[in-house]
Amino acid sequence: MGDTMRTRTLAAVLGCLAVVTLTACDPATPAAPTATPTLAATTAEPAPSAKKSDEPAETGTVANFVGMGLQSAQDKAQADGFYLLKSHDSSGRDRMQAFDRNWKVCSQNYAARKTIPTDTELDFGAVKLEETCPATDQKAPEVEGGKMPSLAGKSVKAARGALDSGTSISVTDASEDRMVLMESNWQVCTQSPSPGAALNGQPVELTAVKFDESCP
Repeated sequence: MGDTMRTRTLAAVLGCLAVVTLTACDPATPAAPTATPTLAATTAEPAPSAKKSDEPAETGTVANFVGMGLQSAQDKAQADGFYLLKSHDSSGRDRMQAFDRNWKVCSQNYAARKTIPTDTELDFGAVKLEETCPATDQKAPEVEGGKMPSLAGKSVKAARGALDSGTSISVTDASEDRMVLMESNWQVCTQSPSPGAALNGQPVELTAVKFDESCP
């Protein structure tokens, strides 16, 4: 091969190399920008509305329970929507109404035909079936101003309940030498200290007879 041919070939090779080099040095075509994920907008659901405290309570009309058997009165009250029920001894003897069918209603704390909320407590004053209702409920004795209350005619149980639970109390039969066992069946005849005396922790002495008896 002549020198002229070698020169042309070398020039062609060098030209190709130059083209390749220039092409490799060109900056790469920038990639398409990646879309930034966008969080979908969320709308918070409104909290459920709380029950309004000023909503009117359910009401009911109070029946006339006086003269009814205590159990029947309680059944009637519940049928009318009243479930908060209690009863007490109208005679003031503080007896328990263990068998409601043996008691009759003498009074009620809400008048008949009065409309009241059904969650109101109804309280029935009652006596046993064979007894006569008192004109008004007999109140249990209470200690007022630290003074001894009048206990005469009250049941021994009610008298004991009126005094401080730590009081020492002795009870004796006023007419015979019997044990005073069922205190709600015994009425006080005498007491010491006397009514109105200051109570300062001294022992209390009572004499009593049964309710169907007279004090000596």
